[in-house]
Amino acid sequence: MLQYKRVLLKLSGESLAGSEGYGIDADIIDRYADEVKKALSLGAEVALVIGGGNIFRGLSAAATDMDRVQADHMGMLATVINSLAFQDALERKGVFTRLMSAIKMEQVAEPFIRRRAIRHLEKGRVVIFGAGTGNPYFTTDTAASLRAVEIEADLIVKATRVDGVYSSDPEKDPAAEMYRTISYIDVLKKNLRVMDLTAITLCRENLLPLVVMNMNQDGNIVRLLQGEQIGTLVNQGDE
Repeated sequence: MLQYKRVLLKLSGESLAGSEGYGIDADIIDRYADEVKKALSLGAEVALVIGGGNIFRGLSAAATDMDRVQADHMGMLATVINSLAFQDALERKGVFTRLMSAIKMEQVAEPFIRRRAIRHLEKGRVVIFGAGTGNPYFTTDTAASLRAVEIEADLIVKATRVDGVYSSDPEKDPAAEMYRTISYIDVLKKNLRVMDLTAITLCRENLLPLVVMNMNQDGNIVRLLQGEQIGTLVNQGDE
């Protein structure tokens, strides 16, 4: 029995880069694809949003003086590159997928149409949302929250390399405290860098629970969907 049936998984571009910090690590993307396939085998419906930092931040020096809108469009294209790579990894494992782009590129991806995305999920296909929201000035965190609300997801999962939400950066502060549960309003008040302000506000206004968890620990997604307490749950709390 699944506690969460339909889930949107948000991966950062950097998580695909491995120790190199840029590009795509084939072993990591293969392992992440395995985790998604395990979730599907339980009957879950899975959608994905992947950032583009592993590709675009490598070009950040060149983009320093660039027009913000132009730079953001480059970032959107970087997310499509990552989405294509993840799609390939899933399909090599026999998983049916659909890549939907917020920017029209018919030869590469379907245009994002909400009802079609939901239908793909109902048919057991993994849906990967590329190109962010299709608009500059919005992050892929915001795109993930927006798409999760649009497809009526039961949960949004922010996959990271740490175990959850901490009072400060656990990689820099050994005294950092991990929260098991925390409300959206406390995330905003404490300025915790879970997701950006717009993304958190979208989740809060639509009562969409968010879990922040370590993606590098095998089986975490499956255990989470089955109801085990993994990572940090962000919800309405006592608001």
